[in-house]
Amino acid sequence: MERCVIVHYHEVALKRGNRPRFVAKLVDNIRTAIRDLNPRDVRALMGRIGIFWDGEIPWEMVRERLKRVFGVSYFCPAYRSSHSVEEMKEAILGVIEREGRVFDSFAVKTRRSFKDFPLTSVDVNTIVGGHIKARTGKRVDLKAPDLLVTIEIVPREAFFYFEREEGPGGLPVGISGRVCTLISGGIDSPVAAYRMMKRGCEVVFVHFHSYPYLDKTTQEKVITLVRHLTRYQFSSTLYLVPFGEIQREISVSVEPSYRVVLYRRMMIRIAERIAEKERARALVTGESIGQVASQTLENIYTINDVARMPVLRPLIGMDKDEIIAQAKEIGTFETSIIPDQDCCQLFIPRHPATKARVEDLVTKERDLDIEGWVERAVAGAEVRSFSYP
Repeated sequence: MERCVIVHYHEVALKRGNRPRFVAKLVDNIRTAIRDLNPRDVRALMGRIGIFWDGEIPWEMVRERLKRVFGVSYFCPAYRSSHSVEEMKEAILGVIEREGRVFDSFAVKTRRSFKDFPLTSVDVNTIVGGHIKARTGKRVDLKAPDLLVTIEIVPREAFFYFEREEGPGGLPVGISGRVCTLISGGIDSPVAAYRMMKRGCEVVFVHFHSYPYLDKTTQEKVITLVRHLTRYQFSSTLYLVPFGEIQREISVSVEPSYRVVLYRRMMIRIAERIAEKERARALVTGESIGQVASQTLENIYTINDVARMPVLRPLIGMDKDEIIAQAKEIGTFETSIIPDQDCCQLFIPRHPATKARVEDLVTKERDLDIEGWVERAVAGAEVRSFSYP
């Protein structure tokens, strides 16, 4: 009898003809997440994934890692058994006694992915349950048992376990392609990045800073946030883009009310150039309709006008309370609320335009060195890499 971990997936299982590709990616991501824990094998079984070790399982560390692997629905510390129900029932009772499990009621639930198994699920439940009842004297409770014994039968082997841990769900990171996320030091954009990872996207981060006009607090926050988010996708690239000089030149060339929208249009252009370099297929922002002046529907339309690739806004219909709740859930909130000097605070007007029109912005940009600014920003970007574990 061998200790192991059984991983279940849900959404991945719905992919029909593409399922093998999704499962293979999930297996690969699990291997990456626990590579330093030295598993002997990680392999796809029928409808699930098995993780096997030589010796003891470092369960607490495995648990912490698998809770951040997108695509995992739930996972269980389990035991491997043969197809022999006689051996199985003795093994289950032996583990219950050895682990000193205390219970007054129990139930047995069997799943047969291997349909050629000679006994039905009810047969297995009856045989194993009868053995446990005879040896322990405990009562059977099919509705709310103190101890649930789950048996899973696949080709060539079977597994059993007593508890399960919930995973994050979603799709395996990398299966949906690569995106570039504009990340500030605030609350919203890290949540947007997380939500894209959960939909299977690999995220490249782009941060615009105004150093030396402002200090490096925001850059330090963003580095901390990216390092934290890397625990969900295992490796990350961060571009730290100097933006202060561009802001200064815009501020002396354009009336104050249009500055914010012009900043955003420049950010989209620069991020798109980086996305092309990184072979990303879309940009991602943390915008939510109406949250600030630049995020009115009219301004979003005007900002989007300069984009050639899709700009995804996963938070667009969320309110601030919902975003804060998810930031707390994923562990980015405490870093995001550290006071800083965000680049959007530089040369900011008191009354920014809330309904800027595309034609007005196009006119104002005619005398600006748009292409030169984009090239200079991309060339001056500092690139950092992160990995986990």
